[in-house]
Amino acid sequence: MTSLDLSLDAREVPLGGVRGISVHRTLPHRGLPTVGPWCFVDHFGPTADHMNVLPHPHTGLQTVTWPLAGDIRHRDNLGSDVVLKPGELNLMTSGDGVAHSEFSVGDTSGPMHGLQLWVALPNLRRTGAAGFEHHPDLPVADGKNWTATVLMGELDEAASPATTYSPMVGAELTVRPGGAVVPLRPEFEHAVLAVTGEALVGGTEIVHRQMRYLAPGREDVELFVPAETTLLLIGGTPFDEELVMWWNFIGRSHEDIVQARDDWESASERFGEVAGHKGQRIPAPPMPELRLKPRRRTIA
Repeated sequence: MTSLDLSLDAREVPLGGVRGISVHRTLPHRGLPTVGPWCFVDHFGPTADHMNVLPHPHTGLQTVTWPLAGDIRHRDNLGSDVVLKPGELNLMTSGDGVAHSEFSVGDTSGPMHGLQLWVALPNLRRTGAAGFEHHPDLPVADGKNWTATVLMGELDEAASPATTYSPMVGAELTVRPGGAVVPLRPEFEHAVLAVTGEALVGGTEIVHRQMRYLAPGREDVELFVPAETTLLLIGGTPFDEELVMWWNFIGRSHEDIVQARDDWESASERFGEVAGHKGQRIPAPPMPELRLKPRRRTIA
């Protein structure tokens, strides 16, 4: 296994079935299942398509939803019913199990654009009660030619109120032309996603939707953009627990996933019911014929 910086390309995948939208996914990547505890990065839009994601389940993770354009209605089996607007954060912690839906609202002629991410929960918190948080106000860090809204964890002494269970950072960076130097924690590994345009990250160019992985040991990262650009910075201490990830579930074994799928398909009390959908829900796909194995890190 090598330890180095590398660039990751996104792959396009459908979200929420035939009525949903397409997203560009950079994490998990083959050989790099996590960056810190971050295990899933989807970038959607800008698009005129609508988000229409019927109730579906989660285990072993936190969902982090950050819209840049377009309002999203979140409903879950905990009774939450929130319209999420750009500049606001939704955080849902699955515990033993949670279910939710997400639908575009408001002016459907406007664009949808944003980020949806997962954080893997450590063993000590991956069971227990589920929870939901809505954060309309988040702290801001800034420096020469850059400003950051801190979604999760801490950056340059600005700390998000969102609940975390592992050392991490998640921040939307606005970088202005002329170059910028953003402080990093050297014990963290990091990644930078080009959300609205291309950028030089530590002297290496990444194009729109591409991600640059940065191995631990850096105290800062130099950024350069030709025009004002939005980037996503994620990071954390390397996650040393093995993860079995399949569909919307994260477990530690094949059996964990099979049980979660069976519970969802049988409409067990584990996932409850999301109000307002008249029983409609996304069915789980069939299990693969081969036994699921933990995702291994091989390239960083």
